[in-house]
Amino acid sequence: MTTDVISVDDVTPLRKVDNILETRGIKSVPVMRAGRLVGIVSRANLVKALATEPEEPTLEVSSTDREIREMVMGELASHAKAFAGSNVVVRDGVIHLSGTFRSIEAVQAVRVAAEAIPEVTRVEDHTEHYPVLPGI
Repeated sequence: MTTDVISVDDVTPLRKVDNILETRGIKSVPVMRAGRLVGIVSRANLVKALATEPEEPTLEVSSTDREIREMVMGELASHAKAFAGSNVVVRDGVIHLSGTFRSIEAVQAVRVAAEAIPEVTRVEDHTEHYPVLPGI
């Protein structure tokens, strides 16, 4: 068990939390306020938050990234029953998949379709998988 716990304050910028998760190779981090635990941020939470964060005025999404996202979203739409909710963020040809998928096979199908797009340089999977239960 780790004795040196890595944590962030509740006012830590999202980009810094992202950097901590990436550089430390961890999937979640406790959030502290005045020395008390107030929550936990997972990689999936962070991707969702960053995806909805307002764009910085100097940061523009390229037309290529926009086109890649449209193609991936089209693939998701063709398999609507495979996922409960998803998000796709494309930055510099890198696709970030997040959200909830009903099976690992659904994620793999989207990943294969995404990797087949010529301008895609990498696909990062930040998804959660929940099996479909009978009768639901």
